Amino acid sequence: MRPDGTLVKGLTPVMQALPHIMPRRFDAQNWASDYVDEDIVKTFIRQKRREGRHVTHMSILAAAYYKAALENPKVNYFIMNRRIYKRNHFCFSFVILKKRADGTPDETPLKVFLDPEDDVFTISRKIKDLVDQNQEAVHNNGTDKFVNMAFRIPGLARLVFGLAYHLDLHGLLPRKIIDLSPFHTSLFITNLASINTSYIFHHCYEFGTTSVFVCMGKPVPDPMAPQGSRKKRMPLGVVMDERIATGIEYSRFFAAFERYLKKPELLESRLDGKAAAAV
Repeated sequence: MRPDGTLVKGLTPVMQALPHIMPRRFDAQNWASDYVDEDIVKTFIRQKRREGRHVTHMSILAAAYYKAALENPKVNYFIMNRRIYKRNHFCFSFVILKKRADGTPDETPLKVFLDPEDDVFTISRKIKDLVDQNQEAVHNNGTDKFVNMAFRIPGLARLVFGLAYHLDLHGLLPRKIIDLSPFHTSLFITNLASINTSYIFHHCYEFGTTSVFVCMGKPVPDPMAPQGSRKKRMPLGVVMDERIATGIEYSRFFAAFERYLKKPELLESRLDGKAAAAV
């Protein structure tokens, strides 16, 4: 029993064998391209802004992904030490850019925990609150402090991260460290559109439990649009660990994911589909 997941039992022989055939995450990565209809998303964002409600591309993508994951829970599984675990929560990591005191750019990884009762608005608020708390030039969040501590003494970082890796391998890494680590996450998102860069296929880290990585690229003209149209779409580069789900299960997940991205109004209510509790 790990602090972040439960060992999955009753798997088919093939699913049990895959982590042994492909013991490393980078050996089990599949790549896929997908697209977000930029016109639909921007129209939704503007409409909500006129209503006084704040949503972003990232909050819409995260909400659509989480809603699809609630319906297809195997995408929230992860592999550790050749075993398949069901994660007991859902979170996603991302990186923000900020400037040091001397003006040089720097990065800080953040992690947001989501709940079934969340909607696109609460997710947007969670992202904004976390970003606001971490916009200072100093590295002030728990992850930054932990890393700074590890590098304070020569040779300590290798010992600390090596120990963390082996403790994690055997399910002994404390929950507090897992909660701080951006690499122990259901989903990692990188928004290259925010720096006007094309999408990439970003590897899933071997350290930690990241099973899916989604990269948002800068919007490009839609090649399927009528001639003369200014319609755009945002490309997504998706990298996934093929060991956590079968092809048909991934197919069903991505069908749901695309459906919610095309109809973001479906993300305005509780993502688990339950009615809000009466006050």
